[in-house]
Amino acid sequence: MKAEERWQARFRAPRVTLPTWARQAPHRAVYRGNASGAWEIYAWDRSSGQIRQVTDRARGTRYGAIDPAGRWIWWFGDTDGDGRGDGYGVWSRQPFHGGPDEPLAIPPGHPCGLALASDGAAAVGRSSRDGFEILLARPGSEPVTLYRHDEYAAVADMSLDGSLIAVNHSEHGDALHPAVRVIRANGSTVAELNDGPGRGVTGCRFAPVPGDRRLLVLHERRGRREPLVWDPVTGEQREIWLRVRGEISADWYDDGRALLIIHNQRGRTELLRYDLAGGGLTPIQSPHGVIEAAAPRPDGTVEYAWSSAAHPPVVRSSNGHVVFSPGRTPPPSVPLEDIDVEGPGGRIHALVSRPERVAAPYPTVFLLRSALPGFGGGTGGQDDDSFQPQVAAWVDSGFAVIRVNHRGSAGYGSAWRDALRGDIGHIELADVAAVRDWAVERRIADPDRLVLAGTAWGGYLTLLALGTQPKSWTAGIAAAPIADHAAAYEDEAECMRAVHRALLGGSPDEVPERYAASSPITYADMVTAPLLILTGVNDRRCPARQVERYVRALAGHGREAAVYRYDADPGTPAVEERVHRMAASIAFAARALGRA
Repeated sequence: MKAEERWQARFRAPRVTLPTWARQAPHRAVYRGNASGAWEIYAWDRSSGQIRQVTDRARGTRYGAIDPAGRWIWWFGDTDGDGRGDGYGVWSRQPFHGGPDEPLAIPPGHPCGLALASDGAAAVGRSSRDGFEILLARPGSEPVTLYRHDEYAAVADMSLDGSLIAVNHSEHGDALHPAVRVIRANGSTVAELNDGPGRGVTGCRFAPVPGDRRLLVLHERRGRREPLVWDPVTGEQREIWLRVRGEISADWYDDGRALLIIHNQRGRTELLRYDLAGGGLTPIQSPHGVIEAAAPRPDGTVEYAWSSAAHPPVVRSSNGHVVFSPGRTPPPSVPLEDIDVEGPGGRIHALVSRPERVAAPYPTVFLLRSALPGFGGGTGGQDDDSFQPQVAAWVDSGFAVIRVNHRGSAGYGSAWRDALRGDIGHIELADVAAVRDWAVERRIADPDRLVLAGTAWGGYLTLLALGTQPKSWTAGIAAAPIADHAAAYEDEAECMRAVHRALLGGSPDEVPERYAASSPITYADMVTAPLLILTGVNDRRCPARQVERYVRALAGHGREAAVYRYDADPGTPAVEERVHRMAASIAFAARALGRA
């Protein structure tokens, strides 16, 4: 198979997420898959093996859920053509075995969590320019508002009986370090857990047992994320402290007597069982790599979605079986190498993928992560050893790929993650520059053939680097970037505004100098390298208007950027659109390095 055919086959190979099953009907499950060419919601009856595609939308469907009784499948539908773009719409539900959709009778908004009870009740989070609210929708009744605030808030979970609802909020003004509040179905407060400035507390999930009030929470009291079990009625807290490095998240076993521990260290994950009665810790065997999601089944086995840089994703069980296969398996890729580089803020962990049958020093792509600092969720804020078709595509095209877990990354403790607050962009790029210099000195990367590339936040860092480090990079590729933070703030969704305020210490009106200092448009006159910008015309996370302003600013200084425009959401693009963007990026890099 030729290189181009190989990397395109990886994008086109069907993929699925870990199936989520109904807690009281575990044979019924939902998952997201891209077999249709876009990510859609599927229903899976595990007892019969029957699979049904639930949604069919041009841009795909990002969010789906199943209620605990297994009667209803919920999905979020973005509205099209209303000018509001990415992620603005309403929730609908559909019977598990099919039938008409029933849209929820609330105003459209951006989704901020969904939690479902066994009696059919739904706690729904939404945001709009009016702020954030949590609503309770019961069958046969009009939805009622339980919570409203100007600052970021989202539904974390609802107890199985629907009596308690956990809300993650930032009323104190810091969306990156939330507090958690438990409220009753009438909106009254049961209890609040807030560890103070700079130490977030995030509600995860109530115990999956009827009548059990315990809530699983992640805290940062010892400088990293760790779980605790909290009873909001009695106030009792039990911290789960483990003698391991890295960061820890958790989930409940079905009987509420044990926790599934997901341990993340240096871009790899492992699973362990923690028994709450005696504190015993038991490793769960899994291959070396990354577990994107995991959950215990009622029989005590654990199912998990696994991959590594060299091996494509698969859904496995702790009993050794493959749980789910979406179809044809994509070609494998090369394994990762770990490197550690001394940087201006401490030791930096980075990952290197080398092309085969190409001599070093290599043409090299520094691929910058897309997740917002401190806001990626799960492992989204860290580059890791998971299977990445875009990384493999660059490697197949003869490039080395280097990914840097710079300051702002998750997985290395709270201080590392929070180090860039107030000075975004420049701190991350100082770490990237240190790894660049290291790779050049060791003749891994060819200094005359260095491409900087990224999507969303990675696209932002690419533009900023081309202006602030113009002599370091041969070319840049920025997809869905933030080019002007103040202009982006005017157009972006309310949850992204909350993150901007948390990162920069206020709104553009309050701290205009910080927004300007961190914006690529401020340094447009310094850009000299060839640049490709890929931008979505309806993207509320990285609005197109501020990208167009940046392109005009470049032109005003006699610079010209190649622009690839698409009408799709970069979070859930159609498979063929992703292939086109990847092909355009590789072709641009080849042309740019040919001119170097």
